Amino acid sequence: MNVAFTALTLVSLVILTVTAPATAFPVMIDGVRNAIVLALKLAAIYAVWLSVLQMAEATGLDKKLSRLLRPVVVRLFKKESDEAYDWISVNLAANMLGMGGVATPAGIRAMSAMERGERATDNMILLLVINATSIQLIPATVIAIRAAAGSENAASVFLPTLISTTISTASGVLLCKALSLPSNAKNKGLSSDFHAIKPSICKNHKARSLKK
Repeated sequence: MNVAFTALTLVSLVILTVTAPATAFPVMIDGVRNAIVLALKLAAIYAVWLSVLQMAEATGLDKKLSRLLRPVVVRLFKKESDEAYDWISVNLAANMLGMGGVATPAGIRAMSAMERGERATDNMILLLVINATSIQLIPATVIAIRAAAGSENAASVFLPTLISTTISTASGVLLCKALSLPSNAKNKGLSSDFHAIKPSICKNHKARSLKK
């Protein structure tokens, strides 16, 4: 896919350069300048959030967040260590507040604490899904980016973001929990259920092909 996009971009640039060089070159220069400016703005945002994480660790705020979210975390992620629960709590709290720069390193540390061999566990998959669909109580990073881009009402995304992320997170958690339920004694866990589903799909597809 990256090769296709790269080839498409190069072909488009060549065509623009040949057909309208007076337009192509200013556009390319503006694109590079805007990309650099955006990268610097994002770097500044992430630097702020990473410093917030360091301050949270230094002041013990991460432990307080862990205690606050511990009942929910323990019910969702069963049989994990206290270290894993601490980092999961920080990750969830940071995502809820829209602090993606804080959530990422906390999520990586939580994954490391939950690691069991070479395969991802059900809890690791669940954490990944929650990170991808996380409820945004305050989409701070999105609001900051919109404000930096000159939006007249940067916080107007608050309610739509809250509704959509709540639905997506609830759906993701329910789906993960449903797939992680053991269907029989020999088929337990989310990864096992996926392996059971795939042959069934392939078998049905093969049967349809033979009928045609």
